[in-house]
Amino acid sequence: MKQCKSLNSRHLGKKLGLVATSTALLLGASQLHAAELEVTITNATKGIYFTPLIVAAHDSDLYMFRTGEQASSELQSMAEGGDISGLSSVISNAGGVVVENPASGPLDPGATTTFSIDSGEFGYLSLSAMLLPTNDGFVGLDSWAIPEQAGTYTTTLRGYDAGTEANDELASSIPNPPFLTFGANGTGVETSISNDKVHVHPGNIGDADATAGISDLDNASHRWLNPVATITIVVK
Repeated sequence: MKQCKSLNSRHLGKKLGLVATSTALLLGASQLHAAELEVTITNATKGIYFTPLIVAAHDSDLYMFRTGEQASSELQSMAEGGDISGLSSVISNAGGVVVENPASGPLDPGATTTFSIDSGEFGYLSLSAMLLPTNDGFVGLDSWAIPEQAGTYTTTLRGYDAGTEANDELASSIPNPPFLTFGANGTGVETSISNDKVHVHPGNIGDADATAGISDLDNASHRWLNPVATITIVVK
């Protein structure tokens, strides 16, 4: 397991880091920054669960993750075990606004959660949650620039790999909550980390053999491709 740096902090500039598709229906007049956001997140996978989400409003000097860079220890804890406490502490201590676990537990495949967040004067929105079952995969939104005009904005979210653990897809390497069913005796899809930086996740491989094969994951339910979620943000 790779030792990671602390959460980075630097000027980012306004951008949407994860856009696959994006639409906007403008509903109101221009404003500096809307304080109240209504956020709806839908798990768009067949058989992947999202661990409790962390959602944050923050300024341009702070972010949860950055592709092409090593994961912080706080991001690693979330991506490997679903622990959002470290990310929450770092962002809160830096003055950001944090919403923890808005779905009151894992977000099931096909399920949706809607919640509000008061972004105040902060101009950026980020979120993350571990993807189960994966070794260190997570759904993420990276420093989305909150529009200055009221309206409804929709986009899709990718799954990312934290680069902190080999994607062996073995039950012994992945959290094993009671709602997941694993195979056994897999030999491992990967034996070493192929990219130790945060990057777009290639998805699970899985196999059809519940008692052997290369993976302990079922390719009929645990295989997935990007994107993994949709998000709709109503700027009020």
